[in-house]
Amino acid sequence: GCRMQTLAWLGIASLCLGAAWAFPAKEERRKAEKPKADLALYEDPDLDNYDLTLDNYGEILDLSNYEELYDYGDLAPKIEVGTLAPRPKDPTALPNLGTTAETPKLQPPTTTSPVRPAPVPPQGLPSCLLCLCIGTSVYCDDADLEHIPLLPPETTYLYARFNRIGAIRASDFTGLKKLKRIDLTSNFISWADMDAFRLLPSLQELILPENRLTALPELPRSIVRLDARLNRIPSTGLRPEAFRDLKQLQFLHLSDNQLDYIPVPLPESLRSLHLQNNNIQTMHEDTFCDSQDHSQIRRALEDIRLDGNPINLSLFPNAYFCLPRLPTGRF
Repeated sequence: GCRMQTLAWLGIASLCLGAAWAFPAKEERRKAEKPKADLALYEDPDLDNYDLTLDNYGEILDLSNYEELYDYGDLAPKIEVGTLAPRPKDPTALPNLGTTAETPKLQPPTTTSPVRPAPVPPQGLPSCLLCLCIGTSVYCDDADLEHIPLLPPETTYLYARFNRIGAIRASDFTGLKKLKRIDLTSNFISWADMDAFRLLPSLQELILPENRLTALPELPRSIVRLDARLNRIPSTGLRPEAFRDLKQLQFLHLSDNQLDYIPVPLPESLRSLHLQNNNIQTMHEDTFCDSQDHSQIRRALEDIRLDGNPINLSLFPNAYFCLPRLPTGRF
């Protein structure tokens, strides 16, 4: 019996000793195997499920308290304001900063002699201050003008419509040798100097409708179009044979005036004659055609308006034989 107890105790003791020796060995093996497993994790990372998008960015990185974690106040460098140009390597190339210009001080205005701009009357200003100048064209429409403004010498086209201009002086266009068109529609013009337009060598279009003219000034021989509709011009307001020498005149529009007869002679260049709504009652057989030359043909004059006049055109059948078309009016 004693022998059996001794053997049992020896067995238990051997088991305890074996377990005690086995635990450190297992711990050593576990520590030795862990670095290998960690290295294997980084050697073969699994990035298939790593999906960083704008939707889950806030879940992965929480930046709500980012500013609270770090205080960069002490780390902010002190920036000196200076030039952005790099400093030259050569010291001789550095500017001499010994003499710096002082900032000029503004002097308060003196009360004894104040400086004020001299007042300039609006009508004396150049047209490009009162109007719109684009190239050689001057636009003075609806500018409340009472006189023709001072025009640049290169002016080619003048538009001064819808103003209050009451008169045209010869000095208004002095020296404007390139002026081709003058448009003074809808003003208060009641008279014009006889030489207001005659000395303009390049003038081709003179447009004066809706004014108060009672006389027509002398025209330059370069004129192609004259429009003086809706004025108060009687036949006595036209110079005798006023249009004879205008060899380039093509459009003569004098409708809605107070004419008593058709102004003759008319140049062969004329294409359009508008005399409607006047007081014309009669005409001569030689008004349009040469009664002594029955072979004459005026191919250019295709547009004659005499409607709105008291004249009966059927009373003058021999006055139209040279025309390509009969005048418009009452027969």
